[in-house]
Parts: sequence; structure tokens; C-alpha cells
Amino acid sequence: MYGDAETVRRILTGTGDTWAVVGLSSNRRRAAYGVAQVLQRFGKRVVPVHPKAETVHGEQGYASLADIPFEVDVVDVFVNSELAGAVADEAVAEGAKAVWFQLDVIDEAAYERTRAAGLEMVMDRCPAIEIPRLGQV
Repeated sequence: MYGDAETVRRILTGTGDTWAVVGLSSNRRRAAYGVAQVLQRFGKRVVPVHPKAETVHGEQGYASLADIPFEVDVVDVFVNSELAGAVADEAVAEGAKAVWFQLDVIDEAAYERTRAAGLEMVMDRCPAIEIPRLGQV
């Protein structure tokens, strides 16, 4: 696992409240859909990022991070590992404060690049699992 308990806590409680969820669509069977609901219950604004740019959980979707017309604090990545590094690079370019790779999304080189750019990062973890561990839900 990449991202110790303190990094997880900082991202969830101190990094900011606007989370771009890359891979979030209106498909209720996908993990991103349920995790986004948990993030909203935890007080986060969830911004869907998906090629379809669908509105999900009441939030306008965007086709890419670059299309979002406001600042994003955390980029939560639900794409497969082969695509995740490019998303992390885009998060850095767009000025995000942190990147979160979901369970089974692993790209060690992207982790190193993102950390070297000064962003917080967690990899191969799920905020919907970590939030209850904080004792705040």
C-alpha cells in the first residue's frame, strides 16, 4: 500500500472538499458510483469525470479534468492501472492537491512522479473503506 494512515487522514480531512472522480458514470453497478455517494455523505463535492460527461449524484460531469472550470482538490482515480498514470499527470498539470488511486489501481512510477511534484498521494486504497476508520461517518 502506498500512503500511510496520516496521508490518508490529511487527504480525507484537510486537503479540500472538491473531488474529481475519474471513471464515475451513472452506472450504479460500478464501484465509483457507490464510493462517490460515500464521499458526498462525508461532505465532499463529487465531480464526475467520464468521456460521457454525465450528470451523476446531482453534479455536472466533465469529459476530462482539463474541462472542469473550477479548482479540484483531490483526483480519485477509478480507471485501470494502464491509464492511471496519465490521469495522475493530468491532475498535477491541473493543480490538484492530491491524487487517490482506488483499490487495485497501481502505477508505482506515477506515484513517484506525483509525489515528486509535491502532491499527496494514496494508491491501492478506497476512501469508502478509510472514512469509517476515521470515526466520522
